[in-house]
Amino acid sequence: MMLIAFVRRWSCLVLLLIFGLQLARAEEEAKPLLALGEKPVTIVCLGDSVTGVYYHTGGRRAYPEMLEIAIKLAIPKSNVTVINAGISGHTTQNGLDRLDRDVLGKKPDLVTVSFGLNDMTRIAEDQFRKNLETIVARCRAIKADVVLCTPNAVINTGGRPTEKLERYCEVIRATARDLKLAVCDQYRAGDALRTKDAWGWRLTLSDEIHPNMDGHKLMAEELCRTITGKSASLKDVGPPSPVISKTLELAKQSKPIRVLAMPPFDKLIGPAIKRQHPNAVVEATAWPTEGKSLAELEQAAKQTVRAMKPDLVVLAIPRVATVDSDEQFVNLYSWVMNWSLSFGQLEWDCFVVHPSVVTPAPIAPRDNLVRQLVQAQHLSLVDRTAGDDASAVDLLAKWLAQQR
Repeated sequence: MMLIAFVRRWSCLVLLLIFGLQLARAEEEAKPLLALGEKPVTIVCLGDSVTGVYYHTGGRRAYPEMLEIAIKLAIPKSNVTVINAGISGHTTQNGLDRLDRDVLGKKPDLVTVSFGLNDMTRIAEDQFRKNLETIVARCRAIKADVVLCTPNAVINTGGRPTEKLERYCEVIRATARDLKLAVCDQYRAGDALRTKDAWGWRLTLSDEIHPNMDGHKLMAEELCRTITGKSASLKDVGPPSPVISKTLELAKQSKPIRVLAMPPFDKLIGPAIKRQHPNAVVEATAWPTEGKSLAELEQAAKQTVRAMKPDLVVLAIPRVATVDSDEQFVNLYSWVMNWSLSFGQLEWDCFVVHPSVVTPAPIAPRDNLVRQLVQAQHLSLVDRTAGDDASAVDLLAKWLAQQR
């Protein structure tokens, strides 16, 4: 009996010791990297197209902009400015080449470094590490702290095989360990979501490698935890308002508004805008959809929108433009939206009309999937709520009236 009591006593002590170590480790991990308060703090996010503002996220924000929002939600008293220094196609070598101009010249308190998706196709692993070490050394030379970020998890392709990307991620982790730096492991966070909910993870991607805004929100939340030690949810943060600012400005000035719209909104958009701005000049061009497959609409978007450079694009993909699988639908629908935006920061307005606005019933299986995809792209949706029997004209006019 004495032996049993002795063993139990020591077992309890061991468990308490383990629990204490876990708590100590959690407290250590939760320590903020910056003192965030009334004093101004500048963070610069250096990276590639995933960092920069491009069409994948609606053309107005990416994870750096969302990071600033997340930090202010996590620490309301913080006086933080996050600068986006991401450029499409760039590697660590490109990052080094523009480090003075785009990063060090901003006098940052903290620099986040996120490369790898392009390095894995052009930069050898040993050179990748050397470039990271040089970036870190030059940031530290101006007393800026550094966080190294692994790339986001991607869909496995021949051009960017997951096995190779994981090796580059390990280079980042090893570099951080050796240089005693914090790591924001975006790859592991994304891979964990993929393991837990493969379809949910798929819906955070705009294409095989680029996250949409839902994916960028998760990345910003992860980076916020790394920097502040606190969590913040960006789930309910919508696109900047108004969502058609360029269109409204042209309407107020009575300047021509060049619209590319899917029927019937090529006929409806002009009168709807004129309800709010009687002197508006609307020049609408029809984007034919009748008899077109979703694949054909995606190709039309690719060939037409960026070449035309309109002031406003109205997407109203009918329910009949569909495909066999949800994966095909997500891919093609996302690319219709992608091609309907300019390559970089938003050069023209774009919004989407849910098919229920034109055809209230019957409800189709992918109606909610459309809503998810539009929200994930950070575009605005003209929609019909349950039980609303208003006409398409009135629903459009009501939505436009809310854009001020």
